[in-house]
Amino acid sequence: MKITNVEALKKIAIEVRKEIIEAVYSAKSGHPGGALSCADILTVLYFNQMNIDEKKPNDPNRDRLILSKGHAAVALYSVLAEKGYFPKEELKNFRKLGSKLQGHPDMKKLPGIDMTTGSLGQGLSAGVGMAIASKMDKAGCKIYCILGDGEIEEGQVWEALTTASKNNLDNLCVILDNNNLQIDGEIDKVGGMNNITEKFLSFGFNVVNINGHNIDEIIDGITTAKQTKGKPTIIIAKTVKGKGVSFMENKALWHGKAPSKEEYELAIGELNKAMLEN
Repeated sequence: MKITNVEALKKIAIEVRKEIIEAVYSAKSGHPGGALSCADILTVLYFNQMNIDEKKPNDPNRDRLILSKGHAAVALYSVLAEKGYFPKEELKNFRKLGSKLQGHPDMKKLPGIDMTTGSLGQGLSAGVGMAIASKMDKAGCKIYCILGDGEIEEGQVWEALTTASKNNLDNLCVILDNNNLQIDGEIDKVGGMNNITEKFLSFGFNVVNINGHNIDEIIDGITTAKQTKGKPTIIIAKTVKGKGVSFMENKALWHGKAPSKEEYELAIGELNKAMLEN
């Protein structure tokens, strides 16, 4: 069921953030910062935009989502659980030995995972292949691929972009989680990645810039991508690493660090307060 009420989507996104914190705390490991930054984007995709049915996870005509920044898997797992692909209780097994919820998405272990990811830079290549296949089969599927901004330092990303543009893949929507931080610090200082908009324009993409935490802007951005013909679209979503938890926000430290008991309680308290205020 498509949810159109923006306030309802905001509440789902907050619940997803709570589940991210719960899962990472339970596992005592994970990547909360980049998971929290893409929670709103994933919420809009799964609850408002994508042609999917959790009861038919293998429907050949479904839209596809590739979380190329696979280390943020806990965000995708939380959204899938919230959507009903599997019981929420399973989130407690995140990163546990033998769990279906591995540290990176595995399409062979969990319903709703469209592509196994983890090696940064590879997800978009798979997405381009899916988009080409959908065109060849006249299936009408939309392919969404979420990249991290540190990830776009990988050369394979730009090779995939060239192929997408050459093949006029207007059924491909790339979303860049532009939180400006990677494990070693700010992206422009680590890899010199700047002038991002101009770079994507030069590769023949339609470029849309949005606030990646504004539900209305996310919806409008994806709608624009769907309406754009003859070229692929990239949505550059300006986000905040650790969004929703004050002491995690804009801190590279939280790229791959689990909270302590005190930090966990503080984070859940802040998110519970946010839920009451929305």
